[in-house]
Order: sequence, then structure tokens, then C-alpha cells
Amino acid sequence: QVRLVESGGGLVQPGGSLRLSCAASGSIFSIYIMGWYRQAPGKQRELVAAIKTSGSTNYADSVKGRFTISRDNVNTVTLQMNSLKPEDTAVYVCHTQDLIGADYWGQGTQVTVSS
Repeated sequence: QVRLVESGGGLVQPGGSLRLSCAASGSIFSIYIMGWYRQAPGKQRELVAAIKTSGSTNYADSVKGRFTISRDNVNTVTLQMNSLKPEDTAVYVCHTQDLIGADYWGQGTQVTVSS
């Protein structure tokens, strides 16, 4: 079992920056990939960015060049979000998948980009 605790998020003006962090506890030795999804009202949940234990990353086209995901240590991942746009407004949810394919989700944190 893996438990995910998220921090960060909040209200920011367009063009601003925010940082999200996610810390995993439990069977952290089995983590294969960690990342962030987001869900805006009336829209489906979408992958924002993910990073594997190998260090390889994957980003949604809409955030490439603006967001950076990094792994601080084996159980903590950070999403640095720059040049935020109103369309980035959503609930951001931390996700991890372990080596046997089990998925774990955080509670989610609200990101609002508005003037």
C-alpha cells in the first residue's frame, strides 16, 4: 500500500508560478512511476506530467515548456508550474503506480489561475 500526500496549489495570477509536491509513504520501494493528473470542471481527468524511476519524463502537450516534473528522492515528486494560464485551472491529483501495476491516488489540490 502507498499513501500520497500533496502540498502546494492555490490561487495565482496568469503568468505566475506554483509548485506542487507529493510525498509517498508505505511500500515506497515498489514505486515505478509518479506523476500528476488534473481535472477541470466538466472535463475528463488528464495526465499533466509523470516521471519514472529511470528518470524519464512525459508531459501533456499543453504544458510542455512551462511545467517541469522532478523527483527529489525515491518518494517525493515536485511539479514546478510556470507561465500559468487560466486553462490550467483544475484539481491536480498526485498518482503513482507500483511495479505490479497497482494505481494509487492522492486527495487532490486546487490550482486556480485567475486575475
